[in-house]
Amino acid sequence: MSTVVEIEAAIEKLSVDAQRQLAAWLDSKLWPETPALLDAINEAERSLADEGGVAVEDVRSNVFIQSNATESAE
Repeated sequence: MSTVVEIEAAIEKLSVDAQRQLAAWLDSKLWPETPALLDAINEAERSLADEGGVAVEDVRSNVFIQSNATESAE
């Protein structure tokens, strides 16, 4: 499989369960659990418990946005 189109076609042939497994694997490769990510998640959980603050999903989204901005700047 040498092109994205071929890979996409092969993925379409996978079962839904296999596609989910592939998505989880890709996610772990693209967004590994770094100390910064874990710190952000922990802070969100503390904030939510203490103050009803920021939802974990919002923190994850912000980390994703910041990570993309850092990669774009490089």
